[in-house]
Amino acid sequence: MTRRYTYVILTYIIMQFSVLLMAPLITSIFGVNLALASIYWSVFSFTLGLVIVLWLLKPDMQVRAHPDAVGIGGIIVWSVLGIIMALLSQGLAATIEMELFGIDPGSENTQGIMNMARAVPIFIVLPAILAPILEEIIFRKIIFGSLYKKMNFFFAALISSLIFAVIHTDFLHILVYAAMGFVFAFLYVQTKRILVPIIVHAGMNTLVVLTQLSLDPEEIQKRLDQLQLIFFGG
Repeated sequence: MTRRYTYVILTYIIMQFSVLLMAPLITSIFGVNLALASIYWSVFSFTLGLVIVLWLLKPDMQVRAHPDAVGIGGIIVWSVLGIIMALLSQGLAATIEMELFGIDPGSENTQGIMNMARAVPIFIVLPAILAPILEEIIFRKIIFGSLYKKMNFFFAALISSLIFAVIHTDFLHILVYAAMGFVFAFLYVQTKRILVPIIVHAGMNTLVVLTQLSLDPEEIQKRLDQLQLIFFGG
C-alpha cells in the first residue's frame, strides 16, 4: 500500500470519528441541539474528506484506464445488474441471519441514518452520494485492491468486507455487509472501474432512503432525542 493510500485511510478515519469531538464543541459555542450539530458536522466532514481524498488520489486519476476496463455502455449495464445483485445478496444474507441466528433484519445503523435524514433532509447527500464514493475508494479500490494483489478474490473480499462492517459498528449484520462487499468487489474486478461499485452502492443507499423516508412531522424531535442517545449515549 502506497503512502498516499495510507493518508487516504487516515483522512477517512479522522473524518468518521471527528463528530465525537466537534459536535459537542459546536453545541457549546452556538447552543444548537447536539444531534443537529452532529448531523451538520457529519455532512461537512464527509464533504471535506471527499475533497481531500480526491486530491490525494489525483495521480491515480491521471493514469490511463486498464485496457480491459469496460466503456460507458458496460458501466451502465453492470451498474443496473449490480444494483439487482446487491439487493438480492443483501436480502439473502438478511434471511440467513434471521432464520439461522434469529437476528432481527432491522439495522440500528440504517435506522440512525434514516432518523437523521428525516430530521435534516440535507443529510440525504451523505448516504446517497458522499459515503458511497468514499467507502468504495477506501474499501474496494484501496483495501480490497491491495489485498487482491496478494491473495485470492474470496479472502480479499472477505477481509475488506469485515473491515467495512467494523467501521459501521453494525456487528450483528456482518453477513449482510460481507454479502454486499463481495458484490461490490466482484463488480470492481469484472469492470476494472471503481465507478461501477460506486454507482451501485449509491443506488442501493438511495433506494433505501427513498423507501423509508416517510415520517410524521411531530416525531422529528423524538428522533433527534434518539439520535443524541445514539451518538453520545446520554
